[in-house]
Amino acid sequence: MMNSPPAAAPWTCPFCPLACDHFGVRVGSGAQALELEGGVCERASRALSTFPSAAVAAAAEIDGQAAGLDAAIAVAAERLAASRQPLFAGLGTDVAGMRALYPLACATGAICDAAPGEALMHGLRALQDRGQFTTTLAEVRVRADVIVFVGGLPGAVAPLIGPRLGIGDPQVAQRHVVVIGPEGGDEATLAGWAGAGVSVETLALQGDLFDSLALLDALVARRPGMTDAALPAPWRGLAERLHAARYGVLVGAPARLPAQGALIVEAVHRIVGELNRKTRAAALWIGGGNGVATANQVFTWLSGLPLRSRAGPRGLEHEPLRYGCSRLIEQGAVDALLWVASFEAEAVPPSSTLPTLVLGHPGLAAAVRRPGSVFIPVATPGIGCAGHVFRTDGTVLMPLRAARPDGLPTVADVARRLLQALPARRAA
Repeated sequence: MMNSPPAAAPWTCPFCPLACDHFGVRVGSGAQALELEGGVCERASRALSTFPSAAVAAAAEIDGQAAGLDAAIAVAAERLAASRQPLFAGLGTDVAGMRALYPLACATGAICDAAPGEALMHGLRALQDRGQFTTTLAEVRVRADVIVFVGGLPGAVAPLIGPRLGIGDPQVAQRHVVVIGPEGGDEATLAGWAGAGVSVETLALQGDLFDSLALLDALVARRPGMTDAALPAPWRGLAERLHAARYGVLVGAPARLPAQGALIVEAVHRIVGELNRKTRAAALWIGGGNGVATANQVFTWLSGLPLRSRAGPRGLEHEPLRYGCSRLIEQGAVDALLWVASFEAEAVPPSSTLPTLVLGHPGLAAAVRRPGSVFIPVATPGIGCAGHVFRTDGTVLMPLRAARPDGLPTVADVARRLLQALPARRAA
């Protein structure tokens, strides 16, 4: 009797907030790019295309010139030690990487902020101000019968959001999908979802997204005047449908919200809170891919505060507006930048004249090559090394296995060595 070939080890995609684990990676030969197996996802395929099948040696650089790893770490530590107020930003890393960056930030008094910090703060500020009631991908898939997408479908952020929520899956219960403010391109996706137990509805905005959510909030709360027949019938119908739902879920992507998007997040949470008086409802926010959600989770565990915080002479300080990466650089409030971007070659640091230390995807080398920079190529979790990342719903820690190990140092390795190399006076 012939033995069957061993099953391929599961692979988790580290690039998207959904952290899908039903794909595989095809490793070819030489410079042939890695390819996605077992399905289609534009975001995963695009990211994989930046990695050759055979790992290529990548050298560190100092001021645009090739250098050894030891020399690059020594110069980077010297420049961090000379900084009076460094900024650690981007923070595209896994759990181990952020755990190692945190003590380095404490030792240097650094401010920490994620690359998409504005989007991250939409949800965090609303949570801090009002609280929230959120759900998980699995619970939406199994229980939700009404799913409302706020501000269009988050296809660019999470291409497979529909299948991950069970939309169109014959094994889950029938559901009604509503899209508030659909955008160009949503039509084809929605047409594919319609049928097979799924009904689809789109609602045009009533003014802008702020006005529209305020209207829905008032309708759901049944405030005086909200039964007026002159109000838009589709919006009155949505409010009643949410009240009648077994489990209604409002889904949004903070990265797609306009400025002051925290107000929209708060409106969603008010709607959810009102519905939970008599039925069951929750919100689901899609974001934090490329390790950003992971960085925030780890920073919060270790410090008790989210990102946009600083460990300095006065202890921990959290400033959700003042400590934004772009604002700090534009105002000249920081004098050195440590940029961490281990997942994607497109995650380029903001343009500045600051001394810049980059721990990044090997493909970032050309984009950061200039005087005053130190570039250290690092392994990408899920491609060149193993690791762990948090999924967008924040409840599941997903293990990453290396699709093809490359021997590059990890962010955690480099951060630990930087901390050890800091001059004694600075570390103290």
